[in-house]
Amino acid sequence: MNKKIIVLVAIGILVLAFLLGAYYIKSVQIGEISRLANENNELFVRDYAVTMGSEDAKVTLVEFYDPACEACKDFYPFVKNMLAQYPTQLKLVLRYAPFHQGSDYYVKILEASRKQGMYWETLEILYLSQDYWASHHQAKPDLAWEVLKNTNLDLVQLREDMNDPQIAEVLRQDLADLAALNVQKTPGFYVNGKPLLDFGYLELKNLIESEIRANY
Repeated sequence: MNKKIIVLVAIGILVLAFLLGAYYIKSVQIGEISRLANENNELFVRDYAVTMGSEDAKVTLVEFYDPACEACKDFYPFVKNMLAQYPTQLKLVLRYAPFHQGSDYYVKILEASRKQGMYWETLEILYLSQDYWASHHQAKPDLAWEVLKNTNLDLVQLREDMNDPQIAEVLRQDLADLAALNVQKTPGFYVNGKPLLDFGYLELKNLIESEIRANY
């Protein structure tokens, strides 16, 4: 066997070992997170969390998101489309992961807008204007009011409600759950407690539909 063949065989063995190692690590991650979901589902779904979709759905998509995250904004129409495709089978649960500097301010805006029944409208407005108020991965609190002044929100009431201690508690709990689940980037998706490890639209669609087939 000449040296070229030996080198190729060695490379092949190394690649195979890498793939097997990656598969093993992924299997361990999925197993550990599934265990957490079974033992403490509240890590994924808190009773205060914002939801969309049927309450009777057997498939729950949990998204940890940051309103200043570009990928979260890009995935939003895709997630809404999945909910439209499976209106009775799928439910969305939103959790906060304010990783970008200043984004916790916008989380408080969103939670305060809930008190006026305008959560989803406010989220969509923030996503549509994200390039303005969150350029260069840094959320700028002072620009929020320029964005919101043309909405039907009562901005005086909104400013007051942002200081509600319950909102601070929502943020504290979501950050604690982020740490427990080791969520390090956004959006972080879980379908019935199973994490989306291979990031992408098709991968998320496949994970959702596999759970729908398994439960219906």
